[in-house]
Amino acid sequence: MQIQENISLKPYNTFGMEVRARYFARVASADQVAWAVRWAREHACPLMPLSGGSNLLLLEDLDALVLHMDSRGIEVLDRQGDCTLVRAAGGEVWHDFVRWAVEHRLGGVENLAFIPGRVGAAPVQNIGAYGAEARDAIEWVEVLDVRTGQQVALPAEECRFGYRESAFKHEFRGRYIILSVVFRLCDADRYTLKLDYGPIRRALAQQGIASPGLADVARTVEAIRRAKLPDPTRIGNSGSFFKNPVVDRTTFERLSDRYPDLPSFDPESPSPQHYKKIPAAWLIERAGWKGYRRGDAGVHTAQALVLVNYGKATGSEILSLCHDICADVGEKFGVEIRPEVNIVDNASLADLRP
Repeated sequence: MQIQENISLKPYNTFGMEVRARYFARVASADQVAWAVRWAREHACPLMPLSGGSNLLLLEDLDALVLHMDSRGIEVLDRQGDCTLVRAAGGEVWHDFVRWAVEHRLGGVENLAFIPGRVGAAPVQNIGAYGAEARDAIEWVEVLDVRTGQQVALPAEECRFGYRESAFKHEFRGRYIILSVVFRLCDADRYTLKLDYGPIRRALAQQGIASPGLADVARTVEAIRRAKLPDPTRIGNSGSFFKNPVVDRTTFERLSDRYPDLPSFDPESPSPQHYKKIPAAWLIERAGWKGYRRGDAGVHTAQALVLVNYGKATGSEILSLCHDICADVGEKFGVEIRPEVNIVDNASLADLRP
């Protein structure tokens, strides 16, 4: 492997931000990751793993070693009853992994079709869509411990998965680099499809599919996502920019009394404080932001949940727009919305020195 200097990260982030990395390296194996960790330690340099670049907003040139995770490979580890344990390398394209699972008649990730990014980012963000989350299928995560240089398998319960959250965004940040992920997938004949979230069942009915299979669900989810989300190769974006807020009963009842058309659904992890999840897109659109543009930073015309870079917007301009939207939604509805994407600048990387 080779350490390159002063490399543009524009091809490596779906927002298309023109920022540069002081150092850059492609890594395709655990040995190469370990070597890069030692190099960063010797040079007192922050170390930033980067896979698909589809869920981050870069604010400035990075004085760091950026590791582009480029490993590949999917393998069956074991059969356990009606389930199969499958290891996917961190650099595998997520949608390619979903296709592999569907082709092998293994259920558990079909609702997550067409989510951009790589497999290694799935546990960090606990990616989710249409009633499913990565944590539903993750058995363990294989990592390199930056402190010891050893490879470790972290069981799913230690990863503290939450709504677009995990320990990798908090206490594990800077300590572990994800190498691969092991999933527990179920035989299609013994697997119950998740069809009741959003428009999946309706879309299947419109196609005349009364008894759908894994491929039908994956293909339908892909079509829905293609219709509502902009293609990052044509217009810079990171997909859903905001989390859907989860509100308590009092807040929900106040809002539903005021807005009878307020959509809502049950959160993945219910608790006394977490009563109902409200679509952030509905709040943002009702507040009047859908289609708004400020220079080259804007809100997508077809999906209010998506912030876009029309060409030459900076990360700071996108972030400023985000802050204004959050403040306005909070003022109008009394609900706090937060960004889902990871905001990256040199200050955020300061604690990532090996």
